[in-house]
Amino acid sequence: MADIRITGRMVNFTRLTFDTNDHHAIRQQLTQMLQETASHGTLVIIDSTVEQELIALIQLLISLDLQPMGVIDGLLTNEAHAIQFPVLPADNKSLQRIKATKEQVAEVKPEHSDEQAATPAKEEPKPSRVVNHVTSYHDEILRTGQCLVQDHGDIILNAGINSGSEVIASGNIHIYGSVRGRVIAGAGGNHAARIFCHSLEAELVSIAGTYCVADDIPQHVLKKSVHIYLNDQQELVFEVLEF
Repeated sequence: MADIRITGRMVNFTRLTFDTNDHHAIRQQLTQMLQETASHGTLVIIDSTVEQELIALIQLLISLDLQPMGVIDGLLTNEAHAIQFPVLPADNKSLQRIKATKEQVAEVKPEHSDEQAATPAKEEPKPSRVVNHVTSYHDEILRTGQCLVQDHGDIILNAGINSGSEVIASGNIHIYGSVRGRVIAGAGGNHAARIFCHSLEAELVSIAGTYCVADDIPQHVLKKSVHIYLNDQQELVFEVLEF
């Protein structure tokens, strides 16, 4: 048996672009963003438009419970090489991130934990953190070179997506049209996320990092209405929807 195996697994990263090297300001802004998005433990790639003290920036991100995995080739490349930190190539052709036709926001407040319930009367319990769940609705075909992203919920498209386009959601994705681009649900590790589409011809589908490229999509589901989800073994299941 070989000592090295290659598996079909995609890792989701968040790209952080810094336009300042004021680490006090960075800490303040990131702390607020993390409180709003609950993105603790997220894998991040560092990009910077200004010179940075890279080691200090990495330590800052780690102290905020983020996991720096590399830098984008640019101003920080030499510093990264000096400390043997990974350098990723800059984007040659970045997708145009577009806005959804509309968004619906729902506040979700978690129930009090046992720890909060056991808080002595003299101590004020910590307020429950409110998390916004967002559903993005888009009415137009997603064209080649376009990208629609929802980091905090679901995406519903009332038309299809062309090849060379991309849809990314932390939750579920519904596409009522032909799917010819890339569809990525459960971004950030939501294994319960699902994909529903009217006609599957995708370049790639992924849920919580487990992906399947066009050549590996089962032939019997092509150009059909399909429900895609992860089973208990974290394998993608393609289920034809019968109407």
